[in-house]
Amino acid sequence: MGRKKKGGTMDGPGEAGARVARIVRKIRRDVAAGRGYHHVEPFPIPSRDDVIELVHLARRILFPGYFSRATMDRETLGYTLGRDVSYFAESLARQVAAAHRHERFRRGKACGECEALGREKALAVVERLPEVRRLLATDVDAAVAGDPASRGPDEVIFCYPGLFAITVYRVAHLLYELDVPVIPRIMTEYAHGETGIDIHPGARIGPSFFIDHGTGVVIGETTEIGARVRIYQGVTLGALSLSPDAVERYRGAVKRHPTIEDDVIVYANATILGGRTVIGARSVIGGNVWLTESVPPDTKVLLEAPSLVYMGPGKEKVSRGPRRRRT
Repeated sequence: MGRKKKGGTMDGPGEAGARVARIVRKIRRDVAAGRGYHHVEPFPIPSRDDVIELVHLARRILFPGYFSRATMDRETLGYTLGRDVSYFAESLARQVAAAHRHERFRRGKACGECEALGREKALAVVERLPEVRRLLATDVDAAVAGDPASRGPDEVIFCYPGLFAITVYRVAHLLYELDVPVIPRIMTEYAHGETGIDIHPGARIGPSFFIDHGTGVVIGETTEIGARVRIYQGVTLGALSLSPDAVERYRGAVKRHPTIEDDVIVYANATILGGRTVIGARSVIGGNVWLTESVPPDTKVLLEAPSLVYMGPGKEKVSRGPRRRRT
């Protein structure tokens, strides 16, 4: 049946088909005229779905046995890992080649070496997966040690959104360091959508990193985080706002985000901004603090206790003065 029009009549199959054809012609004209964004070329663009599949495959490799459907034992470990690592390397090589080819195309250049480049960079990532496993073990241990609600490493690996975001970041960071276009951001923005935790793949994060709860955390591209750092939900490690002219000057790896040294704790909803801002080792940044300047080591930065207002039964306001802060 056709679709009912406002006047009460129905589109017949022929008229509906004609309307679809007109829409298609309009879009084709826009593409031909270069309006909007499109990729209409005889070579593939990176596949977001395939990159997301690589994220989950990487987790199976980095945590053997945790995310596999089949039971894994010591007898089958070698076969299963060999199969997964081989597929990961082959699929990643295709995506890296597509990313480089598309980047060259956007600049009007050919890329005869893109296939070889994809294989080379994929192998470089695979060779560093054991190193990533060791780092992730320190992240799991930090979560278990830092969260009394944790019942052990299994719960952290299966359930904690912070560990998922960190796992994806650590893989994406390898690709970022190899100057692979777009794929690192696809990975970390997928994790962002799944967890609410936004870690740019360019950030540099040391071992034993723990994000508690995590929703609303933002870690910018040039952030540097030392060892044994703990942050809570809503924390922003960001950049100061730039004028449109300055955006191009600062685009890329120019230092715009803060440095957090070893053994720092940053509590919920704190905001720390600026490339020259350094939070010294062993410092504690309290909740809701806003910082655009450096803090020496071994410093606590806290807000003054707020004044609370209580509403009585008759809706009258009764101010109780500043709330005492527990020490």
